[in-house]
Amino acid sequence: MRRVLLYVSILTLLGSSVLSIEGFAEEKTQHESNSLVEFIPNLEPTYPVNPENPDPEKPVRPVDPTKPDGPDPGTSGPLSIDYASSLKFGNNRISNKDQVYFARAQAYQDNQGNTANFVQISDNRGTNSGWTLKVKQSEQLTATSKTLNNVLAGAQIMLANPTVNSNAVSMLKPEAMEKVILVPGEESVLVAAKTGSGAGTWSTYWGKVVEIKERDEHGQIQTVSVTKDIQLAVPGYTPKDAVTYQTSLIWTLTDVPEI
Repeated sequence: MRRVLLYVSILTLLGSSVLSIEGFAEEKTQHESNSLVEFIPNLEPTYPVNPENPDPEKPVRPVDPTKPDGPDPGTSGPLSIDYASSLKFGNNRISNKDQVYFARAQAYQDNQGNTANFVQISDNRGTNSGWTLKVKQSEQLTATSKTLNNVLAGAQIMLANPTVNSNAVSMLKPEAMEKVILVPGEESVLVAAKTGSGAGTWSTYWGKVVEIKERDEHGQIQTVSVTKDIQLAVPGYTPKDAVTYQTSLIWTLTDVPEI
């Protein structure tokens, strides 16, 4: 009989302990505090990155084939043009036939390889209000030294097959025109970000880099890297002198989406 009583007593004590612990756990109080972060428009310049594999932690140093001292810096402000490639269409033999010349690929310092030619835009306003990028060929290709035929009459620059790329995670990205033929003195829309898209850093590049064989000024075969989707078409009837012809491309970024 004593053993039974002891056994019952132990069970009773255990049950009482469990009920006591559960009752204590239910007695709790709560207090709420807050956590916040605030962002403001970024006024710092954004450096160019590889357009085909953008990584903000790995800026690149593009080579400008028209400026040995390096490219001009990009524009300032939270909505900026960070970089735009200068286009070089090579050294070519004078011809009386219609010819198409391809833009040399974008080269980089420090043996960083080549990519397609590109333009880079950064929208760090934090408003998601969209933007539009336009380009204008200032004038027809004109001789840089005095010569008889100083204008490359009828020549046309074309940009086609664009890719818009970014490291930003976004359902909406800017839209690029599939094919643009530049008309000297006239603006052409290249890329536009609708309202709700285009925040962050975006590159637009044309085509892809391929290697072709051509003869240099000495008649030797050489391999060059080009972008075939950026072309300069020159009519055979256009008189050409043995000089360099050049024009400027004026890139304009506005805060109004137009596509």
